[in-house]
Amino acid sequence: MGFEVAADAYGRFMGRYSFPLGVEFADRAGLAPGQRALDVGCGTGALTTVLVERLGAESVVGVDPSSSFVEAIRARLPEVDVRQAPAERLPFPDDSFDVTLAQLVVHFMTDPVAGLREMGRVTRAGGLIGACVWDHAGGRSPLSSFWQAARSLDPAAPGESELPGVREGHLAELFTAAGLRDVESGVLTVQAEFADFEDWWEPFTFGVGPLGDYVAGLDSRQVAALRERCAAVFTPRVTASAWVVTGRAA
Repeated sequence: MGFEVAADAYGRFMGRYSFPLGVEFADRAGLAPGQRALDVGCGTGALTTVLVERLGAESVVGVDPSSSFVEAIRARLPEVDVRQAPAERLPFPDDSFDVTLAQLVVHFMTDPVAGLREMGRVTRAGGLIGACVWDHAGGRSPLSSFWQAARSLDPAAPGESELPGVREGHLAELFTAAGLRDVESGVLTVQAEFADFEDWWEPFTFGVGPLGDYVAGLDSRQVAALRERCAAVFTPRVTASAWVVTGRAA
């Protein structure tokens, strides 16, 4: 899956949504001074930046499997401890953090239950574990208009509605399966503005994620047809919603 890409490409693709989402997610987590927090699948640092603003760089740690993302965060937030590793094998001792969060990550984990269980392992007893993923199945993700256009031309277009955690209630089920307690669910909603259609469309051609993989597999004629269909559904303001779930480490 296309996440070993330049940090700027991912930023153009998802940053307009992930930065405001990070603020909403941090609010939901109820962060308090003195807490130590881990950002799992920190990407290019949207949530990491918010955590640093609220807790201080010395209290924030990030981890991501993409080497380009890790390098980008280290350059932008040099005081933050950022390591390269997958969620399923977190390189930290038990009970290392007060809060462990994963923004837009669980649906891309190789084994979501194992990843969430690891998040619980590295969090102190009673500490908070939180995750959010776009509501792809409910058609409220920032990519829903694209996949709607793609499927109108190609009914076999894969979309992202079958990924783990993206349908109502499933993320909470994964938390429970991972042994986390006091599981609570909610919705986070953000908006993004685009200057014009090209501003919205171009990041889809950068090869990021399942969408980028899909576009990369099309020939030039198919891309042109998809671009035209997307132009017909484009709106300069996009509202996107994510499922958010919190739980406590046992």
